[in-house]
Amino acid sequence: VEPLQGEGGIHAATPEFLAGLRALADEYDALLIYDEVQCGVGRTGTLWAHQGYCKADDTCASGAGCKYEPDILTAAKPLAAGLPIGAILMRQRVADTIHKGDHGSTFAGGPMVTHVAHHVVGRVAQPEFLAEVDAKGKLLRDLLEEINSPHVLEIRGKGLMVGLELDIEAAEVVTRGYEQGLILVNAGLNVLRLVPPLVITEDEIHEVAARLARVLHAL
Repeated sequence: VEPLQGEGGIHAATPEFLAGLRALADEYDALLIYDEVQCGVGRTGTLWAHQGYCKADDTCASGAGCKYEPDILTAAKPLAAGLPIGAILMRQRVADTIHKGDHGSTFAGGPMVTHVAHHVVGRVAQPEFLAEVDAKGKLLRDLLEEINSPHVLEIRGKGLMVGLELDIEAAEVVTRGYEQGLILVNAGLNVLRLVPPLVITEDEIHEVAARLARVLHAL
């Protein structure tokens, strides 16, 4: 399960949905696995996307246990800043059942790429860095709201993972975006996906919004 769907249209899972999955997994002794290949590593303003739900739920901090924690979490893509690597995180009870040869990975990474991943996670995990991602995401969504295009049906997402649901095919906006120097991508037929670098500046966010406004108003 993706806590925040990427290819599926930038849909965030509700707290009730994830808590329900956790409860069902516990009831039937099943494993709850989160796919955070795209939404993890700081993208949503927390190191892992599901941690945003924990942060907003007082019961998770009370010591009663987290209602949203997975048994296994998958990560890749931004983990080493674009270098090829894939990894999984798991609870101790899962790790205790895995023995040599049970798990392998084509993109497990050699010494160089794992060193890069270690550095990336160390930087991204800093509270100040994550707070900046959260603030930049709010700025981006606010500026997108101000575009006020009739083609935009909904703006959704978390942190710097934002989707615009359109009343036209997103591919048309992607193509027009090239003319404005924008590299955009769709997430389904009619959802435009914005996933800028986490180190994007506020000035650059304003520029992105201005250029996207020109694209949308020209349609």
